[in-house]
Amino acid sequence: MDTRQQKNPTVSPDEWYTPRWIIDTLGPFDLDPCAPPADVRPYEIAPTAYTKDDDGLSREWHGTVWMNPPYSRVPLRRFCERMAAHGNGIALLVNRQDNLLWQEVIFPTAKSMLFMRHRVKFLRPDGTTGSPFFGSCLVAWGDNCDRRLRGSGIGGKYVVLNM
Repeated sequence: MDTRQQKNPTVSPDEWYTPRWIIDTLGPFDLDPCAPPADVRPYEIAPTAYTKDDDGLSREWHGTVWMNPPYSRVPLRRFCERMAAHGNGIALLVNRQDNLLWQEVIFPTAKSMLFMRHRVKFLRPDGTTGSPFFGSCLVAWGDNCDRRLRGSGIGGKYVVLNM
């Protein structure tokens, strides 16, 4: 069985919006470079939000960043490289640590990560919730975001990557 790219046939792999409880637990944030369009955005994550049309990769990043990036391979890597260069934020990522993105970008640069105990019930554009066919991991860059992640109380296993 080929499990490399399991997909939910009813939802795009890039349209999984962060549940509010995660932001309420880990925030506040200054920037969301991967925000949903304003007309389907369930709530504001940060005062500055870049949508796909704004091209968050080409814009200036500032402050503490929240990132729930598109999970398609090419933009996912580019957003993670940008977060690593910025060095101050938390990302909600697919729990697939054996791939090159994790080996080449995340493990060498992130401060810590939290393997989430339960699958996230993401918000969908139509307002319903659903879980993808994979687990999630929260990854922190920078001391402040590491403290937020470590003290969050979110169930799972916290792991220090780089001191």
